[in-house]
Order: sequence, then structure tokens, then C-alpha cells
Amino acid sequence: MAPTSYAKGLQEVGTSTYAYLQPDGSWGWSNAGLIVDGDATLLVDTLFDLRLTGEMLDAMRRAEPAAASIDVLVNTHADPDHTFGNQLAGDATIVASARAAEEMRAGESPEELQRMVAAAPQLGAAGAYIYDAFSAFDFAGIEPVGPSRTFAGELELTVGDVPVRLIEVGPAHTRGDTLVVVPDRRVVFTGDILFAGVHPVTWAGSVRGWIAACERILALDVDVVVPGHGPVTGKDAVRALRDYLAHVAEAAEAGHRSGVPAGEVVRGIELAPYAGWTGPERLVATVAAIFRELDGDTAPPDRLGLIAEMGRAAA
Repeated sequence: MAPTSYAKGLQEVGTSTYAYLQPDGSWGWSNAGLIVDGDATLLVDTLFDLRLTGEMLDAMRRAEPAAASIDVLVNTHADPDHTFGNQLAGDATIVASARAAEEMRAGESPEELQRMVAAAPQLGAAGAYIYDAFSAFDFAGIEPVGPSRTFAGELELTVGDVPVRLIEVGPAHTRGDTLVVVPDRRVVFTGDILFAGVHPVTWAGSVRGWIAACERILALDVDVVVPGHGPVTGKDAVRALRDYLAHVAEAAEAGHRSGVPAGEVVRGIELAPYAGWTGPERLVATVAAIFRELDGDTAPPDRLGLIAEMGRAAA
């Protein structure tokens, strides 16, 4: 079980390879990464707003002066807590999967999130949840910047002389999730394929696809796993998430076959083995995603509506 207490900031996880961590890993508090070789740099994800991304980049520059100029930024997926700081990466080449790029173009704007937080006090229990989750972030001044290079399947990059392998594993958490593997340093940055010590939330992806993505991580020859949310960890946390998703999928699929409503399925799933994980109300979104997939519903989910529903469940 991943610990829920860990330090904010830059953590070296391999030679000139860093994770930037933001406890407690709940809504918006995502992780990022940096890979350096000589003067060459690759940034893995940005953060939810400009202030937080600026603080992160300052910490990276103090540790590695080469980070004053980011050559490549890889967005592991489209979620705004991993992309809304992209404009601060300067002239970096921004790389993402083609499906992630599509989701970025169709995703929530900073203005929509601002309006959601502003309206939250009038929305009862759901609004209280939304305000608590998102009011710490400042969405002013954000100009979404999408990728200038896309790929499908796999892409080989180099940072100086260091090979970096991008592996597309979506649909899973989202439609276009990507793993960033640094084989020589035995590190993988998973984006939101791994929530460590945090209940995952499934958006437009596939839970069965997500289980397969976990298996891809377990097959990698790496020692260090940097999750999208939660502390730096190893493969045990990946196995725990895989088993959680399989447990939820089995219950949701059985309920769907029997005609049990999604809300009733959520209430019946046993979560005792995961009692130490943050955010159990996120099960609402994951079960909803399973039901949509079983129904053949390929429309993008109403993410803001699902967040409100999770707020009601948490209350």
C-alpha cells in the first residue's frame, strides 16, 4: 500500500532524472518529471496552473541548470492538471499521442473550470466538494498549448545520448495515455496510468484497457515507477492498482449483466482492502465508464457532471 504522506518537490529517481511530486495526489495535485543529459532536457508533463508550473520549473533549474531551456515536453495524456502549464515550456517541442491531442482540443477550458469553481458555493454538497477540490488552483492567464508532434503506438526519442521510449497504452484512464520509459536509468513515468495510494478515476478510457496498461508496466525492466498522482514507488503499487481495477470491473460487469443500476453497483463494491486510499467516491466515475463501454457509448463523458456526482457521493 502506497503511503499517503510524502514530501512536495523535486526527487532524484535516477542519474539526472527527477520526479516532481505534489502531495496528497488528490484532485489536481499531479506529478511531473525531468530527464537531463548534458545540455539536453525532456520535461514530462506540466501542472494545473501557471504558478505551480513556474515553481516546479524554478526547482528544476536549481537542480539542473540545463532545465533553463526545455527541449522536449511530453504530455502523458490530455488532463489539464498535466497540461495547463504547457505555455511555460517556451520553445519546447510538445509531444503527445494523437488521441491525447484530440482530447486536449475537446477538453475543458480554463474559463470553464473558473466558472465551475465560482458557481460551486450555490451547488450544495456537490458544490462544496468542487470548491474544496479545485479552489486552490488559479486558472487565470492560462493559454492552452497543444502538441506540435504526435504519434501512435510507440515513439523513440533521445535526450542527449539517453534513449527515451514513449508507449501509447490508451484507451485506459483517457483515450490517449502514454508511458515515458527511460530504460538506461530504469525509470518509467506513468502519467495517470498509476494512481499510488489514490483511488483512480476513469474518464473516456477503458478499464480493461487500463488493466492491460498495468501489465505493460509490469513487463518493463524498470525499478522506479513515477505515478501521475502519489509518491514514487515500484511495481507493487502497479499490481495493487491492477487488482483494484479487476475487482471493480468484475463487480460492475456482473451488475450490468443483471440490470443493476450503476449507483447501486457502486454502493455494493467492497473497498475495505483499499481503505487507506484517498478519494473512494471516484468509484462513481469508474463504474460509469464501465457501463458506457458495455453499452457501446463512445460519446465523451460529461466530466464536470461526473465530478458533481462524485461530490454528492462523498457527502
